[in-house]
Amino acid sequence: MGQPVTVIEVPSSQPGVVRYRTNRPLTGMGHEIYRSLTDVEAAADKPATRIARILIEHGGVESVHINGNVVTVHLGHADSDVGLKELIEEVFIYYRPGVEVVVPEGFGD
Repeated sequence: MGQPVTVIEVPSSQPGVVRYRTNRPLTGMGHEIYRSLTDVEAAADKPATRIARILIEHGGVESVHINGNVVTVHLGHADSDVGLKELIEEVFIYYRPGVEVVVPEGFGD
């Protein structure tokens, strides 16, 4: 748990659109589309929803479309993709330096 996700930014021919490919599927065969935090909050907690939340909360993102291992982001303005790749890479890292690992009481007895 907590393995980093490898992310490759893929150029798009459409201005204001950026795509990211990951080394693992984020959805099954279906498409997930999020146009606002309201869409995120209405959706079940799953990997695609977590990624959409951090991208939309980052700001400058109009919508997020996820299908399999491809994340397509529609940007509000040209420079709003700064830092998005890193957010996707780190979304599933739970144990960061300086964070105390909680061991349940009685574990290992």
